[in-house]
Amino acid sequence: MAELPVVLTVAVGVPVEMDGPKDRRTLTAYGKTPVAGRVAVLADHLAGDRQADRENHGGPHKAVYAYADEDVAWWRRELDRPVATQTFGQNLTTAGLDLRAAVVGEHWRIGTAEFEVAQPRIPCFKLGLFADDPTMPRRFVAAVRPGAYLRVVRTGHVAAGDPVEVVDRPAHGVTLAEVFTVYHHERARAATLLDVPELAPMYHRWARERLARSHTR
Repeated sequence: MAELPVVLTVAVGVPVEMDGPKDRRTLTAYGKTPVAGRVAVLADHLAGDRQADRENHGGPHKAVYAYADEDVAWWRRELDRPVATQTFGQNLTTAGLDLRAAVVGEHWRIGTAEFEVAQPRIPCFKLGLFADDPTMPRRFVAAVRPGAYLRVVRTGHVAAGDPVEVVDRPAHGVTLAEVFTVYHHERARAATLLDVPELAPMYHRWARERLARSHTR
């Protein structure tokens, strides 16, 4: 029997000020630090984790962010330089799970908690700050390695070393990579996203707006 994927680290963070673009100070909770022991999974975040910009981050459809250790390793090869594991601001670093192929709406059991894959991540300028490379948001879009934002289906506790068990997967088969590709690279296919009921509402609004604009041309 094949080994299950696993959580390598659980990380949390709180808002701090740092230098942003054009020498402006910005408040961000992007920086996450791995913690030891079991961490409580609450309704829309991990205990000890906070967001600085609640309009664009956090909430039920972005409760927890997962990024794969395999994708971090890919970036190290792509950039040909060291890349810290927490460069991507994730709460969970996974191993053995291809997050690009994760189906929107699939459920993961980790520890005593259960999560639902809700959406891929859209990068912002803060990725460039933490990567010390302002080109990283653009590179992130081109790479189609967006990681997974998760909803909390059942609260509980998670810890480094917990297996990740995929316990349910919707039949529609639309993956995070496909959603990300439609949104950033193949916008003429926006209607595809309306057929994914589990997808975060923001993507449905975007798809309807794209379709409305195309019908008025």
